[in-house]
Amino acid sequence: MRFTGVVGEDEPDPRLSWREQARAMPVPILGLVPQPNLEDWDAIGVSAATRDGVLDSCEVSIGYTLWRNPDDRDDPVNLAELDQEQREAVEFEPPWPRPRWLVERVQRMRYPMLWECVRTRWCRQPGVFDTVQSVLAAHVRHVLVNQFQEDRGRPMNERHVEPGVPVLVDGATREGFRVDTDPRVYGLGVELDAHTVLSAAIPRDALAHVRVAFAARQA
Repeated sequence: MRFTGVVGEDEPDPRLSWREQARAMPVPILGLVPQPNLEDWDAIGVSAATRDGVLDSCEVSIGYTLWRNPDDRDDPVNLAELDQEQREAVEFEPPWPRPRWLVERVQRMRYPMLWECVRTRWCRQPGVFDTVQSVLAAHVRHVLVNQFQEDRGRPMNERHVEPGVPVLVDGATREGFRVDTDPRVYGLGVELDAHTVLSAAIPRDALAHVRVAFAARQA
C-alpha cells in the first residue's frame, strides 16, 4: 500500500486492520516457514469479492524483509540497491510529525523486500481462472510488472507453468507447479484443496537466502 499526502501522527497502523481481515479468511493463511533471513512484519495484502452479500473469493498475500546477514543487521550487505527517487524518499524528513509505523515503513525501504511473495487464494466456486496454473502465472506476472519495470513487457502465462514439481507444505510434500523460465522471478504453486491455491513468486537474487517451504502462518 502507498500513502500520499500528510498522514497524521495519530493515524492508526493499517496493519491492525489487515490482520483482522486476514483472520476472517475461511482457510488458514500460508507463508514461508520461519527462518533467520526473512522477517515477517505483517506486510499483508488482502482482497475479497462478494456475491449477493456472500463471500465469493478472497486472497491474502504475505511480504518479507530479506536479511542477507541476519546476525548483523548493520552489515551493508543487507542494504537494497535504491534508485535516486527511492533514496530521496528514505532520506526525506517532513516538517510535520509522522506516526511511528510510517517512519518504520519508510526505513524498511533501505532493505530488500520480498513483495507479495506468498499468496493464499480461496474461491467458493473456482472457475477457469482459479486453477493453480492460472493463479501462479498471474502472481508471477504481477510481481514482474510491479517490481521489475524493465521486464514489464515480458510474457508470462500458463504455458510457462511446469507440472509435477514437489512443494513442501506443513512438513509434507505435495505435487505442485513451478515457473522456472523467467530470469527475475521463480514461482511455485500448489492446490491445497478444491477451493484453495497457494502460490509464491520469489526474486531469483533472493533464492540463495530463502528456504522454499511453506507452513500455516500464525495470524
